[in-house]
Amino acid sequence: MTEDLADLVSVRYIVDDVDAAIGFYTEHLGFTLRTSAAPAFADVVRGRLRLLLSGSASSAGRPMPDGAVPVPGGWNRIHLLVSDIAADVERLRAAGVPFRNDIVVGPGGQQILLQDPSGNVVELFQPARG
Repeated sequence: MTEDLADLVSVRYIVDDVDAAIGFYTEHLGFTLRTSAAPAFADVVRGRLRLLLSGSASSAGRPMPDGAVPVPGGWNRIHLLVSDIAADVERLRAAGVPFRNDIVVGPGGQQILLQDPSGNVVELFQPARG
């Protein structure tokens, strides 16, 4: 795992529970814990992706000047390539991971959306062969 942050692409997710998010991403999606300052913050890494998990006690979770409070969820998402989407979906469903839809097949491949413990979306994508 690289220690040079310049070599990583970072995405921030606001989460309700940093420890639950760490467990979800490391146990189910193959991420490795890089640092933890739970309950405020942690970051996990998969390849060159660094996922910043920010709880309400983190600087990213603080209210904005207009009073808006950052919350998890929405439709923006990280996109993870998989080689056998059906097997991954079966494994994740057996572990109780919630999905927003069933596998969708398109010209570029197959995809499905799942949710982390805070409701943030993760897309699993298996490219079409050929």
